[in-house]
Parts: sequence; structure tokens; C-alpha cells
Amino acid sequence: MKRFTTLVFAALIALTLSMPAWAQSTTGTNNQQKTTATQEAKKEKKEAAKAKKQAAKSKKKADKDAKKTSTK
Repeated sequence: MKRFTTLVFAALIALTLSMPAWAQSTTGTNNQQKTTATQEAKKEKKEAAKAKKQAAKSKKKADKDAKKTSTK
């Protein structure tokens, strides 16, 4: 009976110590692919917004220059 109790106790300790490792393990390749696709989509969206902002800035500068030359 003492050996059985020791074996059960050792198994419970081993199980308790392995829980953090199971919690941190990767879940698979599907999540990684989704994450990569999401990051790429965000990056493209950010670049598009940046390009739009740059175009608006360029247009504003061109309008300002045109206004300066027309008033002279």
C-alpha cells in the first residue's frame, strides 16, 4: 500500500509540474498561418493608408504652389 501511495503521489507531482509546459506549447500550424495572413493584411492596409495620406499631402502642396503662382 505504501508503494502504491508513493507512486500515485509521484504521478500527481509529475502532472502538476508538466502543466505549464502544456499550456505554453504551440497549438499547430493553422494558427500560425492565420496570424501571418492577418499581419500581412494589416501591413497592406497600413501601407495603403500611408500612400493615401502622402497623396493628399502632395495634392495639398501642389494646390498651395498653384495658388502662389497664380497670385503673383
